[in-house]
Amino acid sequence: MKSKITLIARILLGLIFFASGLAGLLKLAPVPPDLPERLVTFNAGLEATGYFMVLLKLTETVCGLAILVGWFVPLALVILAPVVLNIFLVHSFMAPSGIPLAVILGILMIYLAFFAEPYASRIKPLFSRK
Repeated sequence: MKSKITLIARILLGLIFFASGLAGLLKLAPVPPDLPERLVTFNAGLEATGYFMVLLKLTETVCGLAILVGWFVPLALVILAPVVLNIFLVHSFMAPSGIPLAVILGILMIYLAFFAEPYASRIKPLFSRK
């Protein structure tokens, strides 16, 4: 039973990041017109760098695909952890309507990283003092 939950969590998280990253890279989804002004300004700043949004969406796409197909899942989870934290903080401070998705992403990440074998056995040691 636990392996089915792990598989479902992995596929959901992988699909979310793979689809989001691909949609961002290919500009498949228009920017919603009703975004809060602070979020529009924040996104404009990221776009103005000329590289950050491409790097972010490439990272989401590659790590999402890796999680989806089961390649280097612990590495992909570690790479995506700050992305998920930022998604949560952005929605907490600028667009509260997105908090439910951010919480779902956080729950999936925490479950896969700390409770799902074989990934937890690879990630938990990163938090031990040597």
